Amino acid sequence: MPASTTTATAVLTAKALLLDMDGTIVNSDAVVERCWHDWAVAHGLDPEKALKVVHGRQGYATMAILLPDRPMEENLAENAVMLARETADTEGVVPIGGAPAFMAALSALPHALVTSADAALAAARMNAAALPMPEVRVTAESVQASKPDPEGFLMGAAALGVDPADCIVFEDSAAGIAAGQAAGMRVIGVGPRAAAHSPTAHVLDLTAVEVATSPDGSITLTLRTA
Repeated sequence: MPASTTTATAVLTAKALLLDMDGTIVNSDAVVERCWHDWAVAHGLDPEKALKVVHGRQGYATMAILLPDRPMEENLAENAVMLARETADTEGVVPIGGAPAFMAALSALPHALVTSADAALAAARMNAAALPMPEVRVTAESVQASKPDPEGFLMGAAALGVDPADCIVFEDSAAGIAAGQAAGMRVIGVGPRAAAHSPTAHVLDLTAVEVATSPDGSITLTLRTA
């Protein structure tokens, strides 16, 4: 077998899983790139530079980085407009590879969605990708600070009644991985963006994740790591 096709296997256990949405279980890159390309051009910015910042953060936080001298009130107002556009645009929104089977395997296990999307955008994208919405979810309205702040993941763990150290985060972005690590959690990086940000383990997509329940009730993840 060629060396480039070999993979390693890792086994991790947890009491709960905390899932980012965009880039982790839902592929919404087409929408994100359309919307933020247009926004960047309208503000005289390099779209490629904008797209390197946007993933994982709430929109107002991205705007604050790219337009550091602009009042936050303007960022918040424009973010509301951006959220409405993104919610209405679901063309090209599909599940990440393996996400349907992965979510089905979690149906009776402790897990939560922790996303920088607001509730309406999360619902639109989960529906477009035909994925079940977790009962426990932390959306943009739930938190005071955007990723990479750990607030969202800590709220998710608290809502599930699980110690942060017993949670595993699934994330794709630099901001999200940093947030999970700051929360004291292990992080499985999903997809090409994650590899450069030192997650606990890295998989190409969710087809590389096998979910099982251990005799003590904990969750066992067997990963074909990238």
